[in-house]
Amino acid sequence: MGCLGNVIWFLLGGCIGGIGWCLAGCLWCITIVGIPVGMQCFKFAGLTFFPFGKRVEYGGGAGSLLLNIVWLIVSGIPLAVGFAAAGIVLCITIIGIPFGKQHFKLAKLALMPFGSEIYDN
Repeated sequence: MGCLGNVIWFLLGGCIGGIGWCLAGCLWCITIVGIPVGMQCFKFAGLTFFPFGKRVEYGGGAGSLLLNIVWLIVSGIPLAVGFAAAGIVLCITIIGIPFGKQHFKLAKLALMPFGSEIYDN
Protein backbone atom coordinates (compact mmCIF):
# COMPACT_ATOMS: atom_id res chain seq x y z
CA MET A 1 0.00 0.00 0.00
CA GLY A 2 2.91 2.34 0.70
CA CYS A 3 4.19 2.60 -2.88
CA LEU A 4 0.74 2.81 -4.45
CA GLY A 5 -0.42 5.27 -1.80
CA ASN A 6 2.61 7.49 -2.44
CA VAL A 7 2.00 7.48 -6.20
CA ILE A 8 -1.67 8.39 -5.80
CA TRP A 9 -0.82 11.02 -3.15
CA PHE A 10 1.89 12.55 -5.36
CA LEU A 11 -0.34 12.75 -8.43
CA LEU A 12 -3.38 14.16 -6.59
CA GLY A 13 -1.71 17.03 -4.80
CA GLY A 14 1.46 15.92 -3.06
CA CYS A 15 3.59 17.30 -5.88
CA ILE A 16 2.05 20.75 -5.71
CA GLY A 17 2.12 20.80 -1.91
CA GLY A 18 5.76 19.69 -1.77
CA ILE A 19 6.86 22.26 -4.33
CA GLY A 20 5.04 24.94 -2.33
CA TRP A 21 6.89 23.92 0.82
CA CYS A 22 10.22 23.92 -1.05
CA LEU A 23 9.58 27.44 -2.34
CA ALA A 24 8.61 28.61 1.15
CA GLY A 25 11.79 27.04 2.52
CA CYS A 26 13.92 28.82 -0.09
CA LEU A 27 12.30 32.14 0.75
CA TRP A 28 12.85 31.65 4.48
CA CYS A 29 16.49 30.67 3.93
CA ILE A 30 17.29 33.99 2.22
CA THR A 31 17.81 35.56 5.63
CA ILE A 32 20.07 34.09 8.29
CA VAL A 33 17.36 34.44 10.93
CA GLY A 34 14.88 32.49 8.81
CA ILE A 35 17.08 29.45 8.18
CA PRO A 36 15.62 27.36 11.06
CA VAL A 37 12.10 27.96 9.75
CA GLY A 38 13.27 27.22 6.20
CA MET A 39 14.68 23.88 7.34
CA GLN A 40 11.30 22.98 8.84
CA CYS A 41 9.65 23.86 5.53
CA PHE A 42 11.99 21.41 3.79
CA LYS A 43 11.01 18.78 6.37
CA PHE A 44 7.35 19.38 5.50
CA ALA A 45 8.20 19.19 1.78
CA GLY A 46 9.83 15.79 2.13
CA LEU A 47 6.87 14.41 4.02
CA THR A 48 4.35 16.09 1.72
CA PHE A 49 5.86 14.53 -1.40
CA PHE A 50 5.74 10.93 -0.11
CA PRO A 51 4.10 10.47 3.34
CA PHE A 52 3.31 6.74 3.19
CA GLY A 53 5.89 4.51 4.85
CA LYS A 54 7.31 7.30 6.99
CA ARG A 55 7.03 7.90 10.72
CA VAL A 56 7.68 11.02 12.74
CA GLU A 57 9.45 10.90 16.10
CA TYR A 58 9.16 13.92 18.35
CA GLY A 59 11.88 15.06 20.69
CA GLY A 60 14.24 17.92 21.29
CA GLY A 61 15.26 20.05 24.21
CA ALA A 62 14.48 23.45 25.59
CA GLY A 63 15.49 25.23 22.39
CA SER A 64 13.07 23.12 20.37
CA LEU A 65 10.33 23.83 22.89
CA LEU A 66 10.81 27.59 22.61
CA LEU A 67 10.92 27.48 18.80
CA ASN A 68 7.82 25.26 18.74
CA ILE A 69 5.93 27.79 20.90
CA VAL A 70 6.83 30.63 18.52
CA TRP A 71 5.97 28.43 15.51
CA LEU A 72 2.64 27.46 17.08
CA ILE A 73 1.63 31.08 17.60
CA VAL A 74 2.78 32.31 14.19
CA SER A 75 1.71 29.54 11.82
CA GLY A 76 1.30 26.17 13.52
CA ILE A 77 -2.35 26.40 14.50
CA PRO A 78 -3.70 27.40 11.05
CA LEU A 79 -1.62 24.69 9.36
CA ALA A 80 -2.75 22.03 11.82
CA VAL A 81 -6.40 23.03 11.50
CA GLY A 82 -6.15 22.88 7.70
CA PHE A 83 -4.51 19.45 7.69
CA ALA A 84 -6.96 18.13 10.30
CA ALA A 85 -9.97 19.43 8.35
CA ALA A 86 -8.71 17.77 5.17
CA GLY A 87 -8.14 14.56 7.13
CA ILE A 88 -11.68 14.60 8.50
CA VAL A 89 -13.13 15.14 5.03
CA LEU A 90 -11.05 12.31 3.58
CA CYS A 91 -12.06 9.92 6.38
CA ILE A 92 -15.71 10.17 5.36
CA THR A 93 -15.15 7.45 2.76
CA ILE A 94 -13.42 4.12 3.27
CA ILE A 95 -11.07 4.75 0.35
CA GLY A 96 -9.99 8.09 1.81
CA ILE A 97 -9.10 6.81 5.29
CA PRO A 98 -5.42 6.07 4.52
CA PHE A 99 -5.05 9.54 3.01
CA GLY A 100 -6.85 11.11 5.95
CA LYS A 101 -4.41 9.43 8.32
CA GLN A 102 -1.52 11.03 6.42
CA HIS A 103 -3.16 14.43 6.81
CA PHE A 104 -3.42 13.82 10.57
CA LYS A 105 0.31 12.97 10.59
CA LEU A 106 1.02 16.29 8.86
CA ALA A 107 -1.29 18.12 11.29
CA LYS A 108 0.63 16.81 14.28
CA LEU A 109 3.92 17.77 12.64
CA ALA A 110 2.51 21.25 11.97
CA LEU A 111 2.10 21.72 15.71
CA MET A 112 5.61 20.58 16.70
CA PRO A 113 8.09 20.64 13.79
CA PHE A 114 11.22 21.63 15.71
CA GLY A 115 13.07 18.69 17.23
CA SER A 116 11.10 16.11 15.26
CA GLU A 117 12.75 13.62 12.93
CA ILE A 118 11.26 11.75 9.98
CA TYR A 119 12.25 8.11 9.49
CA ASP A 120 11.34 5.35 7.05
CA ASN A 121 9.28 2.51 8.52
